[in-house]
Amino acid sequence: MGWWKKTDFWIALILFIISMIGFARGNEAIADPGQDVDPRLAWLYLIAAVIMLINGILSHKQHLRDLEEQKAKQTAQASRQEATTR
Repeated sequence: MGWWKKTDFWIALILFIISMIGFARGNEAIADPGQDVDPRLAWLYLIAAVIMLINGILSHKQHLRDLEEQKAKQTAQASRQEATTR
């Protein structure tokens, strides 16, 4: 599976865009209706984006390791079957 198919990366991108809007237009632009405007809101969105990005990277690396492990098992099974048929 390609990294672009993981939702962690898409969520990180959306959070990053929201934080950039907050930096460009002010925190009032990204605050929820009725919410008190926190002066750190854009930074919080940026931190959340970084956390999601790290989560996506770690998750994708684990997925790649699992795929390699599966391929190694399949190769070992195929070689065992070939050896027993001789």
